[in-house]
This record gives sequence, structure tokens and C-alpha cells, in this order.
Amino acid sequence: MRHRKSGRKLKRTASHRRALLAALSTALLRHKKITTTVAKAKETRMLVEKLITRAKKAVARTDAPAVAVHARREVGRMIKDRAVIGELFSTIAAKVATRPGGYTRIVKLGQRAGDGAELAVIELVDFNTGQEPAEKETPDKKKVKKAPAAKKAKKSEPRGGPSAKEAKPTSAKKGGTAEPEEKES
Repeated sequence: MRHRKSGRKLKRTASHRRALLAALSTALLRHKKITTTVAKAKETRMLVEKLITRAKKAVARTDAPAVAVHARREVGRMIKDRAVIGELFSTIAAKVATRPGGYTRIVKLGQRAGDGAELAVIELVDFNTGQEPAEKETPDKKKVKKAPAAKKAKKSEPRGGPSAKEAKPTSAKKGGTAEPEEKES
């Protein structure tokens, strides 16, 4: 029985599960937003929240620099990328300094087409990765305006190629086809 045992096994051995969660945590801290299954997202959330809290508390303690070093080493046990650790202790910890917890958000997306697994997006709350700047939307609108003009030009000529004036029937026999006249020059 699994009474009072927290966490999901995710159908993996302990070492594989630890490696998976380390990779997902690193990706989330680097990109601020990742897509995965709901179960993996919930497990990653538990781990990332603890890492962010540890970094936030270490940055807040300016009286003891040894605390910051120890916290970096503790986080380094899970996150192997030094650039991500540096970003966690500088950018992320500073941005969530006033937040009392709940640094991540999980949004369910529906089922994956291949195997029907429940998908979700996990993202850091204080980083607005879902919104794009207004500058990027402006060029798309200009392209949309140009597209209808191109369609109007195509509509002026009929679907079979040349216009109806160029192809004149020479004989109107029953059951026969109309052939264009040959010009003598």
C-alpha cells in the first residue's frame, strides 16, 4: 500500500524519474513555459516551486553570503546547467521576491492525438510568455490586407486559362468541339 507516500511514480525507476524531473525543471526555468503531460507538469511544479523558494530566500539574505553559495549548490544537485542556475538566482528570484508562493501555472490543453494522454502547459506566472508584443501583430495585418487584392486579380480571368475573347469557335457542329481560329500572317 502507498499510504502517506507523496509523488507520482510516472511508470519510471527512481533514477529515471529524477532525471526526467531535472530535465523538465531545467527546461521550464530556461524557457519559462513548456508543454508536457498533466502528471509530469504537476510533479515538475512541486520541484520547481521548491527550487524557486530556495533561490528567493538565499537572495533575500544579504547578511550571510555563505547562504547563497550553499543554496546554489543545493539547487545545482537538481539543475546541472550553470546558466539556468544563474538566471534563477538573478532574474527569476528577483521577479518573484514579493510573491508568497504559487510561482507556476498549469493550463490543461486536452488530449494528445497519438496516445490520448492529457496535455498541459506549465509556465512561470510572473513571466508573460503568452502575450506577444504589438509590433509583431502589425506586419501580419498588412499581409492580410494584401491577400484579397491578389485574389481579385485572379478572379478577373476565368478558370480555363485565356479569356473567352481569344478562343473563338469556328464551327458549331452538333456534338463537336469549338476550336480556335488560326490567324494568317
